[in-house]
Amino acid sequence: MKTIGKLCVGILLGVGVSTAYADEARWVSDSLSTYVRSGPTDSYRIVGTVDAGQRVTQLETQGKYSRIRTESGDSVWIPSDDLQAEQSVQEQVPEMQERVQSLTQRLEGIDDEWNSRVADMKTSLESSQARVNELQTSNDDLNAQLTQAQSKMREYQARLDTEREDLLMRYFVYGGSVAGAGLVLGLLVPHLPRRRKKRDRWF
Repeated sequence: MKTIGKLCVGILLGVGVSTAYADEARWVSDSLSTYVRSGPTDSYRIVGTVDAGQRVTQLETQGKYSRIRTESGDSVWIPSDDLQAEQSVQEQVPEMQERVQSLTQRLEGIDDEWNSRVADMKTSLESSQARVNELQTSNDDLNAQLTQAQSKMREYQARLDTEREDLLMRYFVYGGSVAGAGLVLGLLVPHLPRRRKKRDRWF
């Protein structure tokens, strides 16, 4: 009986305890391509290789080996250390490329939107600048008209002042003439001969 027990322990130690998995997804390590064997120890023959990053299905583990099923349907054994639970870089690349493409499209859309906004702002600025130039031209014209009007007003004022002085001078001349004539008349009238009145004779 003891001999049978020792024999069973030896078998367990030699073969290892087998652990079954519910067909969990695993990936071959990205750092290598590795050989696969027909059994769970190094003494089993090599039956092929699996590529780095290849997706496989882990079926069970026994000792340092795991039994896997490849995408082609083969059931082989591989060292457990050569498996990883994380998705391989090889499978991440398409997803990353898709994300890069999506981000690139978004960036291009943002760039186009920004260019459109800049173009609109530039157009608005040019329109505003044109309006400012138009107002500046109009203001310059109004200033020129104002300067011309002020010049004419000064000219008319000077002419008015001249005419006013001429009018005053005429008034003085006319007044002096009238006064002189009155004075002369006043001096001459007393020396004029008087006419005698005729006496009416009734008898």
